[in-house]
Parts: sequence; C-alpha cells; structure tokens
Amino acid sequence: MIPVSDALSACLDLCAPLETEEVPLAEAATRTLARAVTARRDQPPFASSAMDGYAVTEDDLIPGRSLRVVGEAAAGHHWAGRIGRGEAVRIFTGAPVPDGAAAVVIQEDVTRDGQRITLGRQLDDNRNIRAAGGDFRAGDSLSAPRRLRPADIALAASMNLPTLPVTRAPVVAIIATGDELVQPGEDPRPDQIIASNSYGLKAMVEAEGAEARLLPIARDTEESLGTVLKLAEGADIVVTIGGASVGDHDLVGKVALGAGLERSFYKVAMRPGKPLMAGRLGDAVLLGLPGNPVSSLVCGHVFLLLMIRAMLGLGRAPAPRSQAPLAVDLPENGPREHYMRARLDRTGHVKPFDRQDSALLTVLSEADVLMVRPAGQGSLKAGTLVDILRL
Repeated sequence: MIPVSDALSACLDLCAPLETEEVPLAEAATRTLARAVTARRDQPPFASSAMDGYAVTEDDLIPGRSLRVVGEAAAGHHWAGRIGRGEAVRIFTGAPVPDGAAAVVIQEDVTRDGQRITLGRQLDDNRNIRAAGGDFRAGDSLSAPRRLRPADIALAASMNLPTLPVTRAPVVAIIATGDELVQPGEDPRPDQIIASNSYGLKAMVEAEGAEARLLPIARDTEESLGTVLKLAEGADIVVTIGGASVGDHDLVGKVALGAGLERSFYKVAMRPGKPLMAGRLGDAVLLGLPGNPVSSLVCGHVFLLLMIRAMLGLGRAPAPRSQAPLAVDLPENGPREHYMRARLDRTGHVKPFDRQDSALLTVLSEADVLMVRPAGQGSLKAGTLVDILRL
C-alpha cells in the first residue's frame, strides 16, 4: 500500500490540461476559462446617472436654488445639449450625464413646478454620477483559469465578448462491474442489488465540469469487461467500480493489463478505499475504484475530482481542507488514513457518525464533511482541532 499523498501525485501525473475550444457566451456557464480575455470597451462607456433626479452644473449646486428644466435624459436616450448656468435636465438612472453637469440631485431633494425646480434646503453630498470606465476599461482582463460563475458571465457580457475560450470538458466513462448489480428501476433477484455508485459518481463529475458517460454494467467475465472497456474509447478518464480487489471475481486489473494498462499503483493506505488502482490505458487514464458505495464516493472526492480539475487546467492542489474542533473523544486511529463521515453542529464542532461501515450510503448522505485522521494517530480529546474536507 502507498500513502494517499503518493497515490494522488501518481494520479495527477497521469493528467494534463486538455485543449481549448471557443464557445458562445450563453453556453459558457460553469465551464473553465482557459486563458485571460480582455474588455473591448469601457464600462460604463460614458458618465452615467446613478439615481433618478436632475443634472445640474457646479455653480447651481446650492440649496434652495431655482432652475429651469431644459430637457430630459433616459437610459438609451441621451440629451444632446450642454447644461448652462440656471438650467437642469431631468435624468433617470443609467442615462448619460449631459455635458456641463457636475452632479445629479436626487428627485427626493427637488420640488418641481411646471418647467422649474427648486433644490431642497439640505442636499445629498453624493454627486450620484458613475464615472466613465469606473468599473473597467477597454483592455482590462478577466483572469484565467477559473470556473465561470454567473458573475463572470455577466462581466464577460459587459466586456462585449460574444464567445469565450474554455478548456474542453473531460469525458469520464463510468463502468460498474459485478453480476450482483442491476440498474435502478429493474427487478433484482434476491441475490442482487441496485447499481448506485455509478449514478453518484456521474452527479459528482458533472458538478465538477466533466461530461459523464454511463456505460453498461460489466459482468464478472473477462469477455464482458473487455467488451465494456472497448465502449469507453474516446474517454479521457475511464472509471471502473468494483472488481479491483483480490477475489476470484475481481477481474479489472487482469483485463486492463491485458488491454495494455500501464499501472501506476495498486492499493492505498486509506479507509475507506484501500483497493484503488490507477494507470494509463491507451489515450485515457484508468481509475479503478472500490465497489463499496462509500469507498467509491470518498475516493471520488479525494482523487477523481482532483484529476478532473487538473485536466481543466485548474492546478494540482489536493482537495482543500479546513479545521474544526472535535465534538467528542475518539480512540486512536489504525494504520490507514481515515476519512470519517461527520457533521458540523451549530457551534462549529465536528462529530463523526458512530457507524463508519463503507456500505452505509445513508450515513454518507447525512454527512456534510469528511473528518480526516492521519494513519496511526493517537487518541483525541473533545475540542482538539481536526482536519475536515467539506462535501
């Protein structure tokens, strides 16, 4: 067995950033910006009003001043003249500020009578004008790489960018293995169970920006597994679930090696998730996950998501951890790094679930963090700071 850190390094060594493609702005949400892009214009492109009110000159910005209204400016409709002394222009939020104006007096501070207005006795100190280029200037950049959030999409749109260069989404082929599995909705025999891992992993990788391909269940024969592996052609990552241990029916390693797998490692000193395997299979990376549901999904968080991020050009850093005080006493840990399903309470303390069996999806569903204990760690007292990985 190798340490988790060594296994993760080996997995990431198999992954390189994928090529770039140009996509329409409307399709770029959640994609990864591959390179920095620059604004094509200033924002705002003109000095604009921040409020509804009246544009006035510097000389007329005096409490109680009486002014004549000479025009009106609205968003998308500028007033073409120049304001002179003793004049005001009715203006609305977002409208270009007329030449000669030094401030916009909000309408609440103005009394109007026909075409004349009188400024209030106490005026707002704010000039209520947004300067041209106050947000960004032409040539300013949106940095990369980054996962594009809604705010990033809005910013790119205001930069007048109709398309964006993004990293191609990694294709992840997911193969569940075992005679005991049937698809959700089917009628299992008494000795069969529902294939759940593949659907959880599909949701996980899609949320991370990859494209998931669910392949047929591979049965416990070399012929069936070999056939399904061929269906994974064109994928960037091939994920097998189960069949990577040492039992008589655990065929993934044997069949993959026969298909040309260059194996990087097999078995990791972690709990849950010891029977983990990775290597290069043709043009793809193969990641062999354990079959137990919790083991499979925990390894997905620790390894698979990081591999996807590496292919998206988002770096090679391990999953980010934080710390929280322990809510209960714990006995010493065993010889493997332990990823314990746990919850944060209202006080920010972390409490592991009493049941940590790797088959219990109900416990994983209730967990909001994994509490990480180093191999061989001694007993811990409540209040001790421990590492957590948020789910």
